[in-house]
Amino acid sequence: MAKTESKTNSIDPTSGYCSETKTFHSLRTSVPLPPIDQPLSTAEYTFSLLRQSSINADTTSFLVNSATGQSLTFSQFIQQTQSLAQSLKKIYSLSKNDVAFVLAPSSVHVPVLYFSLFSLGVTISPANPISSRSELTRQLQLSKPVIAFATSQTAQKLPSLPRGTILLDSPEFFSLLTHTSGNYFRPIDVNQSDSAAILYSSGTTGRVKAVVLTHRNLIAAVGGVYQTGANSEQGEPDPHPVSLLILPLFHVFGLLMMLRAVAIGMTLVLMERFEFETMLRAIERYRVTFMPVSPPLVVAMVKSELTKKYNLSSLQQLGSGGAPLGKDVIEKFKEKFPHVAIGQGYGLTESTAGASRMMGPDEAARHGSVGRLSEYIEAKIVDPVTGEPLPPSHRGELWIRGPTIMKGYIGDEKATAETLDSEGWLKTGDLCYFDSEGFLYIVDRLKELIKYKAYQVPPAELEHVLQAHSEIADAAVVPYPDEDAGEIPMAFVVRKPGSNITEAQVIDFVAKLVAPYKKVRRVAFVNSIPKSAAGKILRRELVNLAVSGGLAKL
Repeated sequence: MAKTESKTNSIDPTSGYCSETKTFHSLRTSVPLPPIDQPLSTAEYTFSLLRQSSINADTTSFLVNSATGQSLTFSQFIQQTQSLAQSLKKIYSLSKNDVAFVLAPSSVHVPVLYFSLFSLGVTISPANPISSRSELTRQLQLSKPVIAFATSQTAQKLPSLPRGTILLDSPEFFSLLTHTSGNYFRPIDVNQSDSAAILYSSGTTGRVKAVVLTHRNLIAAVGGVYQTGANSEQGEPDPHPVSLLILPLFHVFGLLMMLRAVAIGMTLVLMERFEFETMLRAIERYRVTFMPVSPPLVVAMVKSELTKKYNLSSLQQLGSGGAPLGKDVIEKFKEKFPHVAIGQGYGLTESTAGASRMMGPDEAARHGSVGRLSEYIEAKIVDPVTGEPLPPSHRGELWIRGPTIMKGYIGDEKATAETLDSEGWLKTGDLCYFDSEGFLYIVDRLKELIKYKAYQVPPAELEHVLQAHSEIADAAVVPYPDEDAGEIPMAFVVRKPGSNITEAQVIDFVAKLVAPYKKVRRVAFVNSIPKSAAGKILRRELVNLAVSGGLAKL
């Protein structure tokens, strides 16, 4: 007992750092999680939180299709979820531990499908609907689904599966949403340790990996974001919060934001495909108060003149994740949209999204930080060379641990062993540090640091500099092989329409703002920067382009 008290007393209440264990602890107030041995699915837990809200489930819209206006109230959503689960169990004999592959753009049917499968104990495995056949082949080999859910446009890319493919835009599927035998659907006993989802990592540094998340992972993640819920928006609370989800539902960030919306009773406006002006129109039409975004979208809102055409006054907060935002971008955003707060966060597919986040306007003012550790999460900053854990203000690899950390990579024991240690620590591969007040800062991916002579150059830092230029719409920086230096920073730049900025001007602009060893030394102009669904730059594609001679074709 004395040992426990000593450990508690050695935790700095400002930074969360424990000098004895050299571990950082979350300072957030946690929502009590259900006992780990209690049978409980993600669907049941999320619905239990919804029942605590004050919404009228019969009249409050939960899901809205931004293009068509089609909507479902919370009551209709729950009824369709139960009907579909009952139908899938009875007609297709789906049962616990089966895997269902989902290949469909965002629609009001996808959340219904997810919740139905969760309640049956069936593992969902959603993929990007624009994936190539070869990418899908790899994903199907890893997840081994017995059934698929697709649309008439995406189904042709899928092979024959034991229980077939159901089209979400077919009369057959619509009948499953309303077909009930008159008996109330009783959820299956699902263990929290059972697999709930198989999600595919973006593959920015290698072959795609299949991340297995359990119901416990999702329950803990929902319990964390539920704590802030509808009260996280800046200023006077809206009578009813409305979120525009431009993130794909096959990605962990989009999935978690959908679960959050159910838990707190928030209306969720869905976009089937992203288009910038369509997004602005939806914000105006549906009086959107909150929008989870990736950093490129924030940059686009700062630089686009289209934002002046629409009434965006309802917007109160953006929740940004996927990569850190530059200080200049945040400051310019605040100048343009003074009524909108930006709350940054950090997470991985492997950590069920949010490992850290900002809460409230005071924290949001910490430009460059991705917030403080989320509920239930503890962390270490580990020296990449010695393996020693480091105190605040020291840079090292971020390791995190907690109930949201993945079960592992399916079909890849080697990668799992390299990423998860025997004590449950997830090695993120990100170079980070905590300051003296427990705020986390992401420097860059360890594997993406450019090795210029004896120096390490973080590409993200140079990208923030480039994005601040008035004539640059977007930019990415990658290593380019050099005989003398080893690697030099090379920039891929997207000019703003009408700009004729030159390579020399780009190089000179950066050189005035960074140390000499960080200077950009090559520039290529491109039409767009390749990015993952979460907005992460696909540097590998740019490196391959740079060294393969493909630049001549640009």
